[in-house]
Amino acid sequence: MTEKIDIHKLSNGMVVLGIPMAQVQSAAFGFLLPAGAAVMPEDCCGAPAVIEDWIFRGAGGRTSRELTDLLDGLGLHRNASIKSKHIELSAATEANNLLSAIELYADVILKPTLDESQFEYSKQLALHGLAGLEDDPRQKTSLLLAEHFYPDPLGRSTVGKLEDLQNLGAEKCRRLISEDFNIADTIFAVAGKYDFAELCSLLEKLFASAQPKKAIDINAKKQILAYHHHPHDGAQVHIGIMFPTVTAQDPDYYNARAAVAVLSGGMSGRLFTEVREKRGLCYAIGASYNSLKEMAGIKCYAGTTPDKAQQTFDVIMGEFKKVGDQISEDELHRAKIGLKSSLIMQSESTSARAGAAGADYYMLGRVRSLEEIKQQIEKVTVKTVLDFLNKNPFEKFCSVTIGSAGIKTEQ
Repeated sequence: MTEKIDIHKLSNGMVVLGIPMAQVQSAAFGFLLPAGAAVMPEDCCGAPAVIEDWIFRGAGGRTSRELTDLLDGLGLHRNASIKSKHIELSAATEANNLLSAIELYADVILKPTLDESQFEYSKQLALHGLAGLEDDPRQKTSLLLAEHFYPDPLGRSTVGKLEDLQNLGAEKCRRLISEDFNIADTIFAVAGKYDFAELCSLLEKLFASAQPKKAIDINAKKQILAYHHHPHDGAQVHIGIMFPTVTAQDPDYYNARAAVAVLSGGMSGRLFTEVREKRGLCYAIGASYNSLKEMAGIKCYAGTTPDKAQQTFDVIMGEFKKVGDQISEDELHRAKIGLKSSLIMQSESTSARAGAAGADYYMLGRVRSLEEIKQQIEKVTVKTVLDFLNKNPFEKFCSVTIGSAGIKTEQ
């Protein structure tokens, strides 16, 4: 059965997407607000993390407590995340509560109180999140890798910089909200049980008066891929490597995803087998595909000890270089099974489907159905993956280490 995809544009240009899932009694939705880390001025790294909390501390004439009680009363499972270009505000609830939830979110987005007495609490939470990276070196490695791989401001930290957060004031954030919450460029996506006509009517009523604003131009600086060591006293060395690859819009996108799955598709993946199981070089290793709209990369993380850091890096690089020489049918079969399994799990989650719909529309200008994705995965063969790897060899790369010992990269 072909998956239905609803799409509508409000009178001001805001896009509304819907994925009906008749078998569920819930609905999940998300707003992609064009106010992410890359959109902020240079001295405001971390402002989105403050803003996404501050706007929920009272809205539509309600106090912070009153708003929280109403949101909790609807049984909302809420989430917010900061991306390079967007602040994503999402939630899941019983289908009967969907419209009421959207009305509250409209107040949060359009009519936040922005009480100065609450600002400091939001700022402190952002500072705590930044400090927490010291206890999460894998996440810190990932953020540093993005910062060194993607040209500024595209790779700017979504968590923030200490000096910028410390100097951030309420008035500055008010101005950023006023300038960057461009509803005309906002994407709304919903998945689950809903009435699309009723939903669009409500969204038109709530958001149509918010007129388009001038889009913010992002001029990415030139980035040179290199090795960066960040000294840290600790018992481990954390290694991050990132190779340029094709974006989600490219015809070779699924070949890239399959190549990553061969390298890191669970415990049968080459990286886990060769680096961890056969040689015992690290306690954690994995690779993943990561894409912005403008460019993409395949990144790898490994956690090891100082005496094994160099060998760990060398073996990882060897596996990336060898994968283009030969891939067995069994390896590709397992990789495709893994990709389709994740797709099936996504198909059963309203939150995952709503999130994927919004991301697809932003990246591709359309929403891919689950059947389309499955068919594209099926088309991947050993030959197509090897042809892709020969056209896009793992030669240029960015690398990051955190720890007491660095490595030699020969780049």
